[in-house]
Amino acid sequence: MMEISLDEIESSNFEKKSALSRKLSTKSEVMPLKDLYYEIDDKPPWYLSLLLGFQHYITMAGSTVATPVILGPLLCMAPDDPNKANLISTIMFVSGAATLLQSTFGTRLPIIQGGSFSFIVVAIAILSQPEFKCPTNLDKITDEKEREEIWQIRIREIQGAIIVASLLEVFIGLFGIVGKILKYITPMAVAPAITMIGLSLFKKSAEYSSRNWYIAILTILLIVVFSQYCMNVKLPIPFTKDLTTGKLIRYPVFQVFPVLLGMGVAWLICYIMTVTNVFEPGNRSRTDVNLKIISNTLWFRFPYPFQWGIPTVSLGAVLGMMAGVIAGTVESIGDYNACARISGAEPPPVHAINRGIFIEGIGCVVSGMFGTGTGTTSLSQNIGAIGISKVGSRRVIQASGLIMIVFALIGKVGAVFVSIPEPIIGGTFCVVFATVAAVGLSNLQQVDLNSSRNIFVIGFSIFFGLTISQWMEANSGIINTGSETLDQIFTILLKTGMFVSFFLGFVLDNTIPGTLVERGLAPTTPQSTDDQENDPENDGKSYKLPFVTDFIKRFKLLKLIPISPTYKPR
Repeated sequence: MMEISLDEIESSNFEKKSALSRKLSTKSEVMPLKDLYYEIDDKPPWYLSLLLGFQHYITMAGSTVATPVILGPLLCMAPDDPNKANLISTIMFVSGAATLLQSTFGTRLPIIQGGSFSFIVVAIAILSQPEFKCPTNLDKITDEKEREEIWQIRIREIQGAIIVASLLEVFIGLFGIVGKILKYITPMAVAPAITMIGLSLFKKSAEYSSRNWYIAILTILLIVVFSQYCMNVKLPIPFTKDLTTGKLIRYPVFQVFPVLLGMGVAWLICYIMTVTNVFEPGNRSRTDVNLKIISNTLWFRFPYPFQWGIPTVSLGAVLGMMAGVIAGTVESIGDYNACARISGAEPPPVHAINRGIFIEGIGCVVSGMFGTGTGTTSLSQNIGAIGISKVGSRRVIQASGLIMIVFALIGKVGAVFVSIPEPIIGGTFCVVFATVAAVGLSNLQQVDLNSSRNIFVIGFSIFFGLTISQWMEANSGIINTGSETLDQIFTILLKTGMFVSFFLGFVLDNTIPGTLVERGLAPTTPQSTDDQENDPENDGKSYKLPFVTDFIKRFKLLKLIPISPTYKPR
């Protein structure tokens, strides 16, 4: 019944976001993964769907903790504020809804949607503005309503920026201009931008790690050992049976859950240190520091739009957030191709990519409306879980979306995540954000790194983006154009290292002479997605919309709409 026996996954732990160079073109070699137990259109039994859906939930949960942990202090939330748990629950709820939308009406690929780090980087720049600095007497404010209003004012600014900026992604998908803009958003524009997402968060990593460097380093070592040295170790699962051998099923637990296992073991050690009073009262490594959050959080709570109030909109915040939108869009296009390959689907046709970006934009708008503090994007770590379990069924991802929504309604679940000791969070950030920075560099795998032109563009874009953003952070009020609005726009944009690096890479790579091969833009396969879409042998059945595709085919006019399943690009 539970035949999930797992063979060695082929080469690199699938494609994560290291395939980001493919994001710059719809031309990619996509061969189905061999020996899948269930392909994209297959329907596993309900119990197996729920089990594997829960696996996807656990896989994405680790990164979800980052939003309230990073933004909480900048929002002026108290360390034990139960609203941090409500924030996590809201993110999970919206991620579940976005996953259901994407897998059912978007690309229809088995791809999980979750919080995006690119939005968090911009949110940090916005909240570092002088008008959003926390009051000096914050600790003396005892009125609960007054404390709530202080942080809700700030998150409403983030909400407004996400809602308006995400309309750009909706527009890009709806009108099918993905291919047109990606012609200019090259690997050498994307690589510095994604790299800066990881580098921009090094201060937060150091801040939380410094609460107790011993615990932080222990967490780092555990994650490294589990993810790198034990990745091929398979542990037997009790009460299961491989129908082909009659033995217990062995599962690569360390390969699938290295971060959560590392955090869990470190958390257990902190608990032992707490009950034995090795850690003195007040030590941020103690597991009882944030118990108040768990006790004060409601058991059940239903997130709803504008729960923190009506969002506010400022031009500078919106323009800054658009950089996060563009980064998320480019990342997701590559994930679509990787997910199609790993799940046994045909390469995604143009209309599916357009519809995926459109739905992702809708998901980001909904995120802004609900006040998650971030937008949603495709999560590549969950694509890896598909490769390991060898179950690429869409139904499993839809089950995972439902699980996210159900657990989001249980407030105590979010509270447990928030109560993780800060040094463990810091150690986890050191690994996760370092990986994000390296993923950015992986965009350059098709670029000629022997070219002095390319070396200059890459190095200067990253270094100057880091330099300007750090200088602006230390000199917030230095820009004075005579217009408060312009001052805000320039300050937020220049504080966002991701934007500065992206802008420099974009301008330099598109203006300095260089060949297509040198810039990593030469086509690598003879057949493009457009060609495949016009191939009569490829009907793209995996990408047909449920219930309505046959109806849409009756109207020739709908072939002109880029998100229609009958769309034929000219």
